[in-house]
Amino acid sequence: MRRTSLAAGVLYLITFVSIPTLALYNPLRNNADFILGAGSETGVLWGAFSEVIVALAGIGTAVVLFPVAKRQSETAALGFVASRVVEGSLIIVGVVSVLTTVSLRHDVAGTADADRASLVTTGHTLAATYDSAFLLSQSLMPVFNALCLGTVLYRSGLVPRILPTLGLIGAPLLLAADIGIFFGVFDRTGPIALAALPIAVWEFSLGVYLTVKGFRPAAVAALPPAAGDRNSELSPA
Repeated sequence: MRRTSLAAGVLYLITFVSIPTLALYNPLRNNADFILGAGSETGVLWGAFSEVIVALAGIGTAVVLFPVAKRQSETAALGFVASRVVEGSLIIVGVVSVLTTVSLRHDVAGTADADRASLVTTGHTLAATYDSAFLLSQSLMPVFNALCLGTVLYRSGLVPRILPTLGLIGAPLLLAADIGIFFGVFDRTGPIALAALPIAVWEFSLGVYLTVKGFRPAAVAALPPAAGDRNSELSPA
């Protein structure tokens, strides 16, 4: 169990390596002619690479925690795995749009017969694809992650209940902000950062706690036995 909590904690902390991504993507987002060669692509590629790491680490947290979470609620544990897989998949979709922009910049923009206007339009389209993938992955899916895993951790007491409480409070706030952005009530750069703060604090605090302290021993002892343990108890000597 200590190895499990340590692995989950480290993976949770790794998911924060993409924090500088928005700044790294500035050359792509702030230069209308990026696809034609304006701005540096180095930071953009590092940002895309960090998001691939985040996608894999996020799925890893669900895989590592599943055997523990299902002892409290198999439905919530499966929901957590599913939401993490969807989140990781959509992150990769966003990365593909970024890498496609860079590929067009290399392979098409410099050719003699390149249609500059069409390339600029394509660049805007790929940037919009990334924004949409980001909204559905790194903004919406954390809501379901918090609801599923937060419920398990709150009921089981495997970590101090203040931690999952942050996630359970932050989930509806972030969901409301995402719905508002989805329907165009306000811009994605408006209240989303404030609404996402409780979820971010919950995930970072959980990563630190699991890395440093691990699961609470009394709560581990109170968990229902795993299916294999129960079968072994019922089998004849």
